[in-house]
Amino acid sequence: MTERTIDIPVGAERTIVFGTADRNIKMIREALGVSIGRRKARVVVRGQEPAVSKATAVLEHLAQSAVGRRSLSREEVLNAIVESPDVPQHDETLDISRIPAWSGDIEVRASGRVIRAKSKNQEQYIEAMRTSDLVFAVGPAGTGKTYLSVAAAIHMLRTGRVKRIVLARPAVEAGERLGFLPGDLQDKVNPYLRPLLDALEDMLDYATLQRFIDNDVIEIVPLAFMRGRTLNDAVIILDEAQNTTKSQMLMFLTRIGRSSKAVVTGDITQTDLEDPSTSGLIDAFHRLRRVPGCSFVSLDRTDIVRHAIVERVVRAYSTINTSTIQLNPDD
Repeated sequence: MTERTIDIPVGAERTIVFGTADRNIKMIREALGVSIGRRKARVVVRGQEPAVSKATAVLEHLAQSAVGRRSLSREEVLNAIVESPDVPQHDETLDISRIPAWSGDIEVRASGRVIRAKSKNQEQYIEAMRTSDLVFAVGPAGTGKTYLSVAAAIHMLRTGRVKRIVLARPAVEAGERLGFLPGDLQDKVNPYLRPLLDALEDMLDYATLQRFIDNDVIEIVPLAFMRGRTLNDAVIILDEAQNTTKSQMLMFLTRIGRSSKAVVTGDITQTDLEDPSTSGLIDAFHRLRRVPGCSFVSLDRTDIVRHAIVERVVRAYSTINTSTIQLNPDD
């Protein structure tokens, strides 16, 4: 835990630093996961590095603006949080290992509770996301594949390890095609992306989440929209990857830019492709299982953290003959 003290102007200048109803302080707290307290003419920031350094840099920027009696807009404060220079700016030679290490704990809350692994497999999953550049996680519904990956991504964003989060899903479910669905493009893709948004809404308040989405700090897109992009300084999550084809999986994996991490999640027993054997998730496992920097995590029904009946449902359906993968790198 790190603590830093910052001198803050008094009078009208202090109001400019704090914002109306302490708006700026709340934004910094929410975005970076630090605590900010007042001590006479000073502000005390507590939390983990580099989040404290980042918050300090933002507050100093606000204090400089206050000297000139210039009040920053919400968007300007958010940009200052995202772009503050306390974390080294990336260049072609910068590696993510130069950024202070992630301790292993996820400092993200949902419903007032800190998000923690609830099983050995989930602990392995979090450790894989901490140490590997590319992580594949497979398992049945309710095992935390998507939820934990989103929590880890928010943690890395708040602590300055990445500058943005990109969440993608293939829009191929239950045999439907986008062209046959009603509404405009946004109406068509929203049902596919809703589970990712649900996870985000659990961990971020509405105002913060909306600001991040409006400023492309968090982006939720159909997989098809990833083509042609290179994503640097980002956590990139591909959800429901069992519904990707081999070529779609290759396309996604080649979007990974410098100082980025990618997490691929899926349930191979719920493939909606006409031919499950063409799944890009299954193919990637066989091709990449011995590639350095890749980790594979298998979650099972003992890791289910939803309603107790979900585990019983999964157990009942597991007696049906389905295509499975044993995540054993030595196979």
